[in-house]
Amino acid sequence: MGLFDAIDIAGSGLTAERVRMDVTAENLANAQTTRTATGGPYQRQEVVLQQAGSSDFGTALEGAMEPSTASAAGEAGSAAATQASAGGGVQVAAIVDDRSPDQLVYDPSSPEANAKGYVTMPNVDTVTEMTDLISESRSYDADVTAMQTAKSMFTATLGLLK
Repeated sequence: MGLFDAIDIAGSGLTAERVRMDVTAENLANAQTTRTATGGPYQRQEVVLQQAGSSDFGTALEGAMEPSTASAAGEAGSAAATQASAGGGVQVAAIVDDRSPDQLVYDPSSPEANAKGYVTMPNVDTVTEMTDLISESRSYDADVTAMQTAKSMFTATLGLLK
């Protein structure tokens, strides 16, 4: 694991949480949108996150727990295996539609009402969106704290080297 990997990982978390907050804000902004360009009501969006890099946690743990050898070739091979298995943070895999059913609201005076007087509303629940926004904000704050902690550790280490 490199010296600045902690900052890179926290930075990827900041980027991912920012995307999640943007999508949640879009969901809230369109909570009453009954007609989109495609003709139907707005569909709630969700962000799918995945681990950046191709390794999984088990591989990274095995690489970190691997005993180091005394030979130069062994050390180089072990360091390369650890670097290859180190996690690279998180990234946005996709933004997908939430396929939960739309809400039907009885409003016969609406121009969007069907023959029975019901309007198809988006599948956006404002309470769920606000809860998600709080969670995303706290995750963002945790990533900022991790980045600041790594920075202060690097600063303290550089201070020892003076």
